Amino acid sequence: MTAFMEALRTQRWDDHRYYHHSRINQSLHLLSALSFLVAYGLVFVDPAWAALLAWGVSMTSRQAGHFFFEPRGYDHVNQATHEHKEAIKVGYNLRRKVVLMAAWAALPVWLWLDPTWAGLIQPAANLTEYAHDVGMAWFALGVVGLSFRTLHLFVLADVQTGIVWATKILTDPFHDVMLYWRAPLHLLRGELIDPMPHAQTPAH
Repeated sequence: MTAFMEALRTQRWDDHRYYHHSRINQSLHLLSALSFLVAYGLVFVDPAWAALLAWGVSMTSRQAGHFFFEPRGYDHVNQATHEHKEAIKVGYNLRRKVVLMAAWAALPVWLWLDPTWAGLIQPAANLTEYAHDVGMAWFALGVVGLSFRTLHLFVLADVQTGIVWATKILTDPFHDVMLYWRAPLHLLRGELIDPMPHAQTPAH
């Protein structure tokens, strides 16, 4: 258990110091985390509507922060190039995220063009039922996306790395609230980039 918790702390720390320099990105992660926490509660009421919130608000805000606001130049804090960080990323790097988000965008189109989903489901009779079907499709995508990368990490690294990553992903909303609740305040002060003095690599 000690090794597991240490690996979890390492993955969380690397994710923060490598991929969350932008205060806008941090603020969007706060919005994402709060939305995810509501979605977690909704899962027990209706998984479809939970997925609609999770993918429609939480994931879009989270990934927008990474794609549009996070710096991609040389990382002087960690003395690493963007390419190096992408290569060692444990979870979904930007290239993998493009594939995941493409699947997310394609599913509603597929359901609109084929409401029975190749005969697997009853066709939606109205927009509410269509939205519910989209939500269930997105819920399934979330489960598959999490499971696929976890199993992939079993092969690429080891079982613990995969389980640690899955645990990190599922608990990120709680951790992000604690980590980034001050980010909007920094933005209001005009600070666009977190100087990250706690993560500075000493010069040699």
